[in-house]
Amino acid sequence: MSGIVLGIDTATSVSAGVAAAGRVLATRTLEGDRNHVEQLQPTIDAVIAEAGISLSDLTGVAVGMGPGPFTGLRVGIVTAQVLAEALGVPLHRVCTLDVLAAQWERPPADFVVVTDARRREVYWARYRDGERVDGPNVTSPGLVPAGPGAGPGAGLCAQVESSPGAPGAVSGGVLAARASELPDPGAVPLYLRRPDATVSTRRKSVLVVPGRRS
Repeated sequence: MSGIVLGIDTATSVSAGVAAAGRVLATRTLEGDRNHVEQLQPTIDAVIAEAGISLSDLTGVAVGMGPGPFTGLRVGIVTAQVLAEALGVPLHRVCTLDVLAAQWERPPADFVVVTDARRREVYWARYRDGERVDGPNVTSPGLVPAGPGAGPGAGLCAQVESSPGAPGAVSGGVLAARASELPDPGAVPLYLRRPDATVSTRRKSVLVVPGRRS
């Protein structure tokens, strides 16, 4: 994706960035996984201003498709879709774990990228020579392959080794710069499991009182 690209990811935290011709112009990441709705637009406005451009200058929008918790992930995807449609520019989708892997400048030959899935689980993928060879998956931390690792969830896995230079948070700038080089995961968000809140499909039982008409 050439030109000026806005990158958005809310799978783990709120991150946005701008890149032009593959070079990062501005990037911001807000730590934490709450208040995505309130934090995302100000973050987008900040990187647009820092890059010295306006929204009308964008030629593309890139978005992280997860894996991530339902509510937070949905905020970023919907925002990216609306912006791309309103501006009439292409939307490029990427796996958030692939972005983290791409941020590691000198990674080992084999490594894993891990993010926190909550509920005592993690999202992870395994990479060899920079290519994803397994995942994305959602499992307990103990099932993640042992070895060098990156990502904000790596510390949750005792068998995953801390490595120099391993990225700990998603960069919206790198997402924008590298989006065209990364695989397209498709249009379906990578939730990997059902939302925490669901609508019940069971019919409510009715209490019948003897001698009383319903």
